[in-house]
Amino acid sequence: MLNLSKNHKNLVLTSFWGYLILSSFVSIIPAIQMQNIKPLPGQKDLTTEERDGLKTFVAEDCMACHTQQVRNIEMDKMWGNRPSIPSDYYYSKKRIDVWRQSPSFLGSERTGPDLTNIGARQPSDDWHLIHLYNPRLVVKESVMPSYKWLFMEKDSTQITADDVVLNVPPEQLKNKNSKVVATQKAINLVAFLKYLKQPELPGEAPVEFIPAKAKPTTADSGGGGSDLPDGEKLYMNTCAVCHQADGKGLPGAFPSLSDSPVVNDENFRLHAAIILMGYDSRPEYAVMQPFADQLSDAEIAAIINHERTNWGNQSKTVTAEEVKAVRDSLIK
Repeated sequence: MLNLSKNHKNLVLTSFWGYLILSSFVSIIPAIQMQNIKPLPGQKDLTTEERDGLKTFVAEDCMACHTQQVRNIEMDKMWGNRPSIPSDYYYSKKRIDVWRQSPSFLGSERTGPDLTNIGARQPSDDWHLIHLYNPRLVVKESVMPSYKWLFMEKDSTQITADDVVLNVPPEQLKNKNSKVVATQKAINLVAFLKYLKQPELPGEAPVEFIPAKAKPTTADSGGGGSDLPDGEKLYMNTCAVCHQADGKGLPGAFPSLSDSPVVNDENFRLHAAIILMGYDSRPEYAVMQPFADQLSDAEIAAIINHERTNWGNQSKTVTAEEVKAVRDSLIK
């Protein structure tokens, strides 16, 4: 039996081998296993612009407030379609060079929302740029700092066709005759954020979220019936980032839903079609993404009913079956 208290040589050797064995199990073996990770089918590498945006993301320490990891718990379902797996990070974790590993941006704190699937949740360039310029223009309660150094003001007479101009309220401008223009760093950062989408798994996902229990609503609460989910919650999670919690939108970027002729039209077909297929017919506003693949007929009906019975709107509610009829007529 080793007498470690008196034999310093044995004490040092035992400590060394104990440290080496523990290090192997904790660091070395997992690191070797990580080398066998492959990208998912259809997963694309970052473009030059997207990788430059990643560098800006790291330089600005965005991972201090935003995570990029969806855990296998019900509360994380809003951040992604499934729990994250190592292959999700295959391309973004490529080494900088032989000696340096790409910085980790998984994050450990959600002061802001998780960004794992932000490219699918919010594909609008205009929204991302305005959010970077002044987060409180699109999310009034945001504590995120403004990144105005990623933009510049140019005189209206000097704007060129290549400039990406932001539609911001006039009071945000130092000079009434100027326009806010995004720099290439801002454009590349948005390109990286839009790249963040969960790739589809081949076959069935190995782990699925436990389905959340829908919160029932009554016909009087704007949900359109007890068989529909909570329209207000769905609106806040899906639509409020652009149209705002009060439905007033943002002038020059996102239209108001209050007293909207589309929302208040007795025939709800156009209202439902816009949510299903998206909208790009108003050049003065940002492009709206389609939600046909993300929301069920019941969820869209609940959102429509919330919008048609709030902010001064007083239109009749719709059912999931009516939304399904519109979907079937549009998607064949």
